[in-house]
Amino acid sequence: MTVRVFIVDDHDLFRSGVRAGLGESVDIVGEASDVEAAVELINERTPDVVLLDVHMPAGGGKAVIEGVKHVNPSVEFLALSASDAAEDVVAIVRAGARGYVTKTISAEDLTAAIGRVAQRHAVFSPQLAGFVLEAFSSIPLSEVDPELDQLTKREREVLQHLARAYSYREIAERLYISVKTVETHVSNVLRKLQLSNRYELTIWAHHRKLI
Repeated sequence: MTVRVFIVDDHDLFRSGVRAGLGESVDIVGEASDVEAAVELINERTPDVVLLDVHMPAGGGKAVIEGVKHVNPSVEFLALSASDAAEDVVAIVRAGARGYVTKTISAEDLTAAIGRVAQRHAVFSPQLAGFVLEAFSSIPLSEVDPELDQLTKREREVLQHLARAYSYREIAERLYISVKTVETHVSNVLRKLQLSNRYELTIWAHHRKLI
């Protein structure tokens, strides 16, 4: 299935170049040049992947992600920026972007990156890989993984205990909270991670080596 893509950049010429470069390899469902229009149109059209400039007026890419994620959490973001500064990469990933590539990327590599992000894989330009690993090496996984970063500390604790096959009552006893509170946390975790049941949650946790 063709990936549905939305382009956000405040330079008209650059957006035109991206459209031309991607050609028919993706389905471009819209574009915007500012934060407000981007949030409105992305929430309306729900693309699979948003190609997102980092530096724009009114909050930039971070503001776009924040305006979309709470409405359409399934939309994935791939930052496409002229900047290769560590602080820009860290900030946009913490905001919820799945990847970050620079504007020097070829059309072929950009198409491949879009496909990987649509499949919920993290993608970074090769020249960023070294400092990205260094920047995140001392940062907890919760700050690297946008999905895990949605959870509160208590929700992560409940998630780990649940994935280890503890019952709600056992979790409540271990964390010194009520069973009802555990149920509430579990409901929040399932909703935030877009999972349906305990089995899916356990698989999700195993894949991230949280158990």
